Amino acid sequence: MTTRLATAKRLVVKVGSALVTNNGAGLDLVAIDDWARQISVLRQQGKEVVLVSSGAIACGMQRLGWAKRPKSVHELQAAAAVGQMGLVQVYEAAFAKHGLHTAQILLTHDDLADRKRYLNARSTLTTLLQLGVVPIINENDTVVTDEIKFGDNDTLGALVANLIEAEALIILTDQIGLFTADPRKDPNATLISEATAGDETLEAMAGGAGSSIGKGGMITKVIAAKRAARSGAHTAIASGHEIDTIIRLANGESVGTLLISQTQPLAARKQWLADHLLLAGRLILDNGAVNALKTGKSLLPIGVIAAEGEFERGAVVACMTSEGKEIARGLSNYGSGEARLIARKSTPEIESILGYVDEPEIIHRDNLILVD
Repeated sequence: MTTRLATAKRLVVKVGSALVTNNGAGLDLVAIDDWARQISVLRQQGKEVVLVSSGAIACGMQRLGWAKRPKSVHELQAAAAVGQMGLVQVYEAAFAKHGLHTAQILLTHDDLADRKRYLNARSTLTTLLQLGVVPIINENDTVVTDEIKFGDNDTLGALVANLIEAEALIILTDQIGLFTADPRKDPNATLISEATAGDETLEAMAGGAGSSIGKGGMITKVIAAKRAARSGAHTAIASGHEIDTIIRLANGESVGTLLISQTQPLAARKQWLADHLLLAGRLILDNGAVNALKTGKSLLPIGVIAAEGEFERGAVVACMTSEGKEIARGLSNYGSGEARLIARKSTPEIESILGYVDEPEIIHRDNLILVD
């Protein structure tokens, strides 16, 4: 565990409802203050941290005097709307004590399934991290429906790790880690200190539902680790009640369970790009841009001769030589109409032409793969 997490520069920390609300008793101000302190230490170490926090519905339930989690979607949405107000205020105050700004980000599954909104969310989060802000992310429970809900914030944490290419996902829970069986029922159950994310035997070991406050359970954490591993993120599952769990994990100490990714970062998305059969359009490049892409650089507007086809921001497009050979494909930061306007123009000219700047590149190198 030492080298795998200690080298991580970008981490996603997920805390569940049971921890945030002290098992439904109300927001645990002491715990939240302590997480803010720990994350501030990681920030001082040069690490970037995104916090995925449950607790809006549970906080709303407490404020509304509800002892049992409702099943009605509209009541859940109402509880989330009430609770999110208190949750974000507490987080803002906790991080302000350490001189850190926070930002509230509410997401639905649609935000990450749609490539345009995916790029928008990614751009916002990476910009916030560059500014030294700690994003606080939760599912947008006030508008969620059965069709778009993530289902649990363990899944959301994994998707955010994929989105920002985090090297590590830390899931804090009220258990000390993953056991070979439910330790509450089997006295012979032993802690699994390290395993491979995606190992099918883990899901059988992790069976069981969540608490009356949250929706998850160990099984959702194992599945989340499998999902996070697709983009190269290792996942640690550990107790949020232990002292300095976040700091200790980020510094490489063995705490709880580590589920290791076998995938190199970026490989998953680039494989998705390589396998994409339906291309929305084509960008014709000059020789300078072709050579730049071959050396691992991004595609800048000045290297684009023309844009063919009609496509929107976030579409997968082919990058072609002037002779008509495809050399790469990637996610376009601009739609076809915008691409035509800024083609052959320098990056500083984008704003004067369009009136805004989405990104300085038409395709960022992280969203681009060379084609043999």
